[in-house]
Amino acid sequence: MSSFKTDVVIVGGGFAGITAARELTQRGASVILLEARDRLGGRTWTRDSDLGKSLDFGGTWVHWSQPHVWAEIERYGLPLVNSPSPDTALWQSGGQVKRGTAEEMFALLDPGMTAVLADSAALFPNPYRIHPVSDQVKGIDDITVAERINELGLDDDQQALVEGMWALNFNGRPEVSAYSQGLRWCALTGGNWHLLFEACASFKLADGTKALLEAIAAQTNADIRLNARVRGISSGADGARVELTTGEVVTARQVIVTLPLNILNSIDFTPALPSDLTAVATEGQASTGCKVWVRVKGSIGHVAALGPSSCPLNFFQYEYDVDGDSLIVAFGPDAHAIDVTDRSAVEAALQQWIPDIEVLAIDAHDWVADELARQTWPMLRPNQLEAVQTAAHNAFGRVRLAGSDYAEGWAGFIDGAIESGKRIAVCTLADLHP
Repeated sequence: MSSFKTDVVIVGGGFAGITAARELTQRGASVILLEARDRLGGRTWTRDSDLGKSLDFGGTWVHWSQPHVWAEIERYGLPLVNSPSPDTALWQSGGQVKRGTAEEMFALLDPGMTAVLADSAALFPNPYRIHPVSDQVKGIDDITVAERINELGLDDDQQALVEGMWALNFNGRPEVSAYSQGLRWCALTGGNWHLLFEACASFKLADGTKALLEAIAAQTNADIRLNARVRGISSGADGARVELTTGEVVTARQVIVTLPLNILNSIDFTPALPSDLTAVATEGQASTGCKVWVRVKGSIGHVAALGPSSCPLNFFQYEYDVDGDSLIVAFGPDAHAIDVTDRSAVEAALQQWIPDIEVLAIDAHDWVADELARQTWPMLRPNQLEAVQTAAHNAFGRVRLAGSDYAEGWAGFIDGAIESGKRIAVCTLADLHP
């Protein structure tokens, strides 16, 4: 191609895509960003809700242990709020709900969680540099987190809690979730699972994740096109062609693709992506659960609940008071086990915990049914890590892959998306100016 419409096409306008756009345009590259949705944000989404507040329906929590997102929050001076600390905890044992303090529940969790994660620092001594994947990690990458838990000989209470914690962490079934993924996460907090839990559920952006997204987007002059879904990408010595479902073709010198792993195969790549990566995309990664916001009648106090993966909603916690009612956020490991748009179904799932709870209204987005996601946050299955990390560090013709799915550090978090977007922007600049 003798001329191009742009230096770089970025496919996808989540945190990875918009971060890469900022990094590239601030260094003189022209960028066209193609986003299939009618909004930016990807699997983060702050929007108004009939429940009485603006809420985050995708990625939400951030933490000071996450260097990339925290630096951006400080850069833009964005205010934070804390999720309330529970003073009452609920858990299940033998089909019965038990009630105690959060400290009592964490004491039950501690032996099993500590044992599951005992090898995190040894196997991931530098969790921000896991590529190439070591032989030691390859040696345990066929193990599920459920298999590791079952080796520990925990009592019934501990078993149910630890299994439930990993169902929550993966937003999926522990029996299909990679043990290596859990070790990676905990290595990022120095092997301290308490700090890991804090990182997952403590700090939120006061004005939602869109506040950070909009701050980053305001610092790029990229040509951002919404409702622009990509059908195919071909690249060769003479450049890259990105074809939209409308038939429009955008030519570029380089392409960055930031799609969730589970829909990577929805684009026709020429030349084809590596077979081990497309096999991972076909199999799908592990997070196929749900998140739902629930307004319940009256005050239920600062309560949190954690149960085994057999519960349709195996975790919930109180977040806000709205005119005397309680607003809680709940998660389940299997989006097919509960219809998060059905108020009665959500009420029945919560009544397993609090029999007299009355659900007034619900609001959720089904990310697994969403054809532009097919997953929640990225969490790998066994034997997927090497293919994904190898893909994250290589170009395929004129195409590079970015996103939280491909992060070395906090994969599965906004931090990982920003990390990946920054790194791939640097690689792409080098590709533009070899």
